[in-house]
Amino acid sequence: MTSVTSKDGTSIAYRRSGTGPAVILVGGGLDDGSENAALVPELAGRFTVYNYARRGRGDSGDTAPYAVEREIDDIAALIGEAGGSAHLFGASSGGALALEAAAAGLAVDRIAVYEVPYLDDAMAPHWSAYVDRLTAVLAEGRRGEAVELFMRLAGSSDDDIAGARASSFWPGLEGLAHTLAYDAACLGDGRPPVARLATITQPVLVATGGVADPHMGGLQPGFFDNAADAIAAAVPKAERRIVEGQTHIADPKILGGLLAGFFTP
Repeated sequence: MTSVTSKDGTSIAYRRSGTGPAVILVGGGLDDGSENAALVPELAGRFTVYNYARRGRGDSGDTAPYAVEREIDDIAALIGEAGGSAHLFGASSGGALALEAAAAGLAVDRIAVYEVPYLDDAMAPHWSAYVDRLTAVLAEGRRGEAVELFMRLAGSSDDDIAGARASSFWPGLEGLAHTLAYDAACLGDGRPPVARLATITQPVLVATGGVADPHMGGLQPGFFDNAADAIAAAVPKAERRIVEGQTHIADPKILGGLLAGFFTP
């Protein structure tokens, strides 16, 4: 593990593996880089892979007040470490951040995103209520309740939540609870930012799995597909793919193969 200093002085921790063109992996909600770690060996034979902990997570620092622009600066710092340009892969809400980084004009080559959780107009009021409640419980230091709110928004059942609370990884989730507000900020009002997406000139792979995640049974059918279709319709050079047989956490070998092919045009 090493680190790079972002524009505001925040230390951003990352691991670098492999050789070849640079690929930066951007994690999603309640993730400190661990979920993307399984992708590293699938890509490191052909690419230099930078798997980092977003600010406020893992060994990375944090600087108040939070702003999405600061997370974009973090990616810019990593691109600088990579030699001045890089491909981006973003999972879930990390995909929204990767798209925002590209729209901000960073030196990005190609962008791939997987199951970005943008919402449609019908779900927007639920998103607004979630953000308001999340802000309140975090202000009161109720981290466990914040994680529960997120899990319910993602469609988890009462049994799922009870199982998570009884598990050994629950303290780690509570430790990351404050970053749920960061992911919420990356998603804005929840709807796809069509005008900004339309400014992205690079090729963008927009992927979803072909199987609904059993722990997200409360989401409406086709939730991630509808969001992906909206992204693909807005981005001029988008390629839409469905990765058959995969849920929200995809098999790293299958996803890694798809990414390697896309990043090697």
